[in-house]
Amino acid sequence: MSYYGGGPPQGYGQPPPHHQQGYGQPPPPQQGYGQPPQGGGYGPPPGQQQFGGYGAPPGPPPQHGGYGAPPPPHGPPGGQYGAPPPGQYGAPPPGQYGAPPQAQYGAPPPGQYSAPPGGQYGAPPSGPPTAPSPGYVPGQMSHVDMGQAADGLRKAMKGFGTDEKLLIQILAPMGPLEVAGVKAAFARNHKGRDLMKDVHSETSGYFREGLEAIIRGPLEQDCHVLREGIGGIGTKEDQINEVLLSRSNADINAIKQHYHRTYKRSLQDDLRGDLSGKTERLFDMVLAARRNEDSAPVIPQQIDMDVNELYKATEGKMGTDELQVCSIISSRNTNQLCAIAQAYHTRYQRSLEECIRKEFSGHMESALLYMVRRAVDPAKHDADLLEAAMAGMGTKDVALVRRIVAVHWNRDRLQQCKGAYRHFYKRELADRLKGETSGDYERLVVIFEV
Repeated sequence: MSYYGGGPPQGYGQPPPHHQQGYGQPPPPQQGYGQPPQGGGYGPPPGQQQFGGYGAPPGPPPQHGGYGAPPPPHGPPGGQYGAPPPGQYGAPPPGQYGAPPQAQYGAPPPGQYSAPPGGQYGAPPSGPPTAPSPGYVPGQMSHVDMGQAADGLRKAMKGFGTDEKLLIQILAPMGPLEVAGVKAAFARNHKGRDLMKDVHSETSGYFREGLEAIIRGPLEQDCHVLREGIGGIGTKEDQINEVLLSRSNADINAIKQHYHRTYKRSLQDDLRGDLSGKTERLFDMVLAARRNEDSAPVIPQQIDMDVNELYKATEGKMGTDELQVCSIISSRNTNQLCAIAQAYHTRYQRSLEECIRKEFSGHMESALLYMVRRAVDPAKHDADLLEAAMAGMGTKDVALVRRIVAVHWNRDRLQQCKGAYRHFYKRELADRLKGETSGDYERLVVIFEV
């Protein structure tokens, strides 16, 4: 799914062709969870330095334009979908990531469907399925020989003392396919040694937490985060939201299957044991993996119907039809949901977020807000989540590590997050991270930011 190119933020990116992906190379523009806008977006600061050494990305990172000026104060021009709602300071211009296509009034992109089958304006046609993200296909790994990197990791941990800087230098730049390859090469080259066990025994604290999150790779890390969020006393709602909401159907199915393989338990059953009432029903909808695919178009009539149904289920009646709202928001792809949010503001002169905050509470409120915010401005949402982990008294280090590792898997998503952080918080993300971390932990999270 095209996250930064105008499509949904549902995955970590479509795997590049087998012959193109190399150790330490950023993937080509992807169809998922973090593709940057072409010629627009937040973009990196000028004169940005590359990190050298193992896995250093060749050449400078892609350059993008500025984030754009604030929208006019009185809403989208001409009532078009695809324009930011009033008050959405710095929202992406039409046609850039996280916004519906630039064509008129939310029209489908060229070459897409123009109307639902049979002329019926029910749910939009789903379209061709989105491919699983890199690292979400069992056995998938880089075709490049990772033996040299595996030997470097062994050297960093062998003998007296540990070379933490070398561990960072090798592991931090890796993508999901390289991580899978280096784990296999490490076991093969070093008599069945386990990279995760060696790193666990040689490191400690949040530095270890970050390295282990990289070594797991995105799919295993997702399942680990879910298990940690479900197990123990109480449910850690943020962890569940971050893994499961706004994801592609292919990735949701991969997560369910890997969770079952790893823990010999059903993810659906575990969630039902921790959730209750209509929130449980919402996550049943999410885990059913029936969200509209990225290729499903933004259709004006459908947007109008969805906005009308959302109003009738909330502000337009006494009481709230929670399940109707959950059904619409959880089943629409990101372009559609962004257009719905913009159209809702245009029609009712208040944001869909305001409506949700007024009508909902607790975990259901946070889940619905997560999906809407991720659709309207994914890079700002990433930046806000990182800031939330650092704001206030004490750093929420577990959340900070989890969130920055999730963002780092796609370099373009990371660049957009950095730009959004700079735009909204008026400082560099690296400087903020340095103020909240120290030592090897600081060096690890800041190298992600390069």
